Amino acid sequence: MRQRWQAPTGNVKPVSAEIRPADVVDEQLVAAMAALIPQLSSSSLPPTSTQLQAIVDSPDSVLYLAWFEGRIVGTLTLALYRMPTGMKAWIEDVVVDGSARGHGVGESLNLAAISEAARRGAKNVNLTSRSSRQAANRLYRRLGFVPYDTNMYRYTI
Repeated sequence: MRQRWQAPTGNVKPVSAEIRPADVVDEQLVAAMAALIPQLSSSSLPPTSTQLQAIVDSPDSVLYLAWFEGRIVGTLTLALYRMPTGMKAWIEDVVVDGSARGHGVGESLNLAAISEAARRGAKNVNLTSRSSRQAANRLYRRLGFVPYDTNMYRYTI
């Protein structure tokens, strides 16, 4: 039986999720991504086990998982790459299950990624977030992210 995220009551602090990098791709991870990705994007399919394995195996990415009571309640991908101007770090595809939002899971995921980016020598960490994601944008500002004045362009292939 799956346990649901229990919101704290009274003066009880929220229960912290355990944040750790994915090191194995199994049925539980594939199922969790199948549940989480639709909460992030209606136009993207959840990754297959082969696609997840490529992320886990890559030295240039870290797939962080937030665990609570034996289930994955959130995920974040940290992508790193070296450029002539230095190490670049991007936080991508942050998603916390709707039942776990508002309890510090997103914050914990982001702090783990920021720490790893600093450990690997990145001088900053970038991310994008739609303006409609108000709670996420408040979180990013609270963590110290600041809007960066640039034009973002996308070429769809």
